[in-house]
Parts: sequence; structure tokens; C-alpha cells
Amino acid sequence: MIGPLAWREARRAVGAAAWLPVVFFLLVATLIPFAVGPDVRLLARIGAGALWVAALTAALLPIERLMEPDRADGVLDQLALRGASGEEIAVAKILGHWLTFGPLLMLASLPGAALLGLDGDALGRALLTLAIGTPALAALAVAVASLTAGLRGGGALGGLLLLPFAVPLLIFGASAATVGGGQALKLEAATALFILVGAPFVAGAALRALRT
Repeated sequence: MIGPLAWREARRAVGAAAWLPVVFFLLVATLIPFAVGPDVRLLARIGAGALWVAALTAALLPIERLMEPDRADGVLDQLALRGASGEEIAVAKILGHWLTFGPLLMLASLPGAALLGLDGDALGRALLTLAIGTPALAALAVAVASLTAGLRGGGALGGLLLLPFAVPLLIFGASAATVGGGQALKLEAATALFILVGAPFVAGAALRALRT
């Protein structure tokens, strides 16, 4: 059941302007050089961190559409009646969300890196950290969307909840993208794995609470 649900989530996201986080990502990457000035060395030094800040802020955009529309339309209840557990729904949503979020974000990192003056090696390290970290960002977004589904202003509240939990990913991801960031890369991978394992259980518990 996870495969069809993930495919449905990906198709729905494509129809719901999945490109908006990517555009927002590029806008943030474009604005940073204007904010810090044309110093090429400074831009190269902060470039990886800037890409991660852009990725994190872009991850906030689709939170409101991940769970609330299905709750309001009764889709979650129908899935539960068909035997789908909350954890299965969460895993499918995470996979579907990442398919329309992570690869596009990494692709957008190419022009973003050019705007920030990153060389080929720095870009490669940044892409590796994003490949490790974006699934965890998707998992956090689904978990937070499950916790805030049905609440007034759930999108804004979801953003406030997501940011503190994403800070370790931001710190380790930005550090791992620098030269000699091997230890930070291991910490980022461990943090991402912890989030990926724990998020479906948090989301599943939240979805069961919605039906009580």
C-alpha cells in the first residue's frame, strides 16, 4: 500500500505547484549575495551554509498541504478503514513528498551554487549533504503536518515546530559541506537516520489521535 500512496502523493504535489519551494530556494540563494556583498571569498565560505538555509526555509512551504487536505476530505479515515496504519500513511507521505522536493532542490543547487561562487568540489560536498539531509527534512515536515492537522493556523504553527528540530541538520549539513567535514557528515547522517526512523511513529500517533 505504501507504493501507491507515495505515487498518489507525488502526483498531487506536482499538480499543487511543487515548483514553489524550488523557486523560493533560488530566491533565497539569489538574495544572499546582495545582502553580504560581492566578496567572492566570503560568498564561497558561507555558500554551503546559505544553501542549507535556503533548503530549510523552502521546506516550510508545503507543510500545510501534506496532511490537512486529506483530513478535511476524509481520505485519512478511508485509508484507516482499508487497513492502512498511521505509520504506513506517514512513510508513503514522506516518500512522496521527498520525490517532489529533494531531487528538485538538489537540481536547483546547481544555479544556486553558481550564484554563491561555490567551486566544483564545494558543490559536490553540498549536494552530498543535501542528499542525506533532504529525506529527513521531508520526514520532519510530514510529522509536523500530522501534529498540526486540524488546527487553525496549522501552517504557521508547523513552521515554528519544524525549525528547532531541523537546526541540527542545518548545523551538521553546513559543516559537512566544508573541507575536512567528515565528522560533521557522520553526525548529519546519524541525525537524519534518527529523524527518518522516528518521524513515522510520531506522525502515526498524531493521525490516530485525529480519529479519536
